[in-house]
Amino acid sequence: GLFAVIPRHLLAVFDAHEVDLLVCGAPVIDVDDWADHTDYAGDYRRRGPKHPVVVWFWALVKDLDEPKKAKLLQFCTGSSRVPCHGFKALQRNDGKYQRFCIQSLPRTELRFPRAHTCFNRLDLPLYSTKAELEASLNVILPLYS
Repeated sequence: GLFAVIPRHLLAVFDAHEVDLLVCGAPVIDVDDWADHTDYAGDYRRRGPKHPVVVWFWALVKDLDEPKKAKLLQFCTGSSRVPCHGFKALQRNDGKYQRFCIQSLPRTELRFPRAHTCFNRLDLPLYSTKAELEASLNVILPLYS
């Protein structure tokens, strides 16, 4: 089992909750921490978190219940849990640290959000309204169970 990989004496300093946190990550998603550790690319780079589409995105994420936040995080990163040290410790598939990134794309190129889980990147179309963005999220989130 676990002791074949990690010697028992190294785990002895942790209680069960701490081991769960180290192995599985944090179960609660702090949206402010997520937003604070996000980079922006494309048309979102110049205005960053002040771009209207980005403002709508984070407002909608904050309004999601915890299971839907977890589904969105899984869609974007491949994991439904936050690293135990928060979003500053987010890693890509090769173990290197990689901040979450929201990349803009024209609506003519992409209708729904698209994720690159290996790089923690979300391609988010340049929506005209918050309602359009919300409708798109409502299409993709049920796809993740």
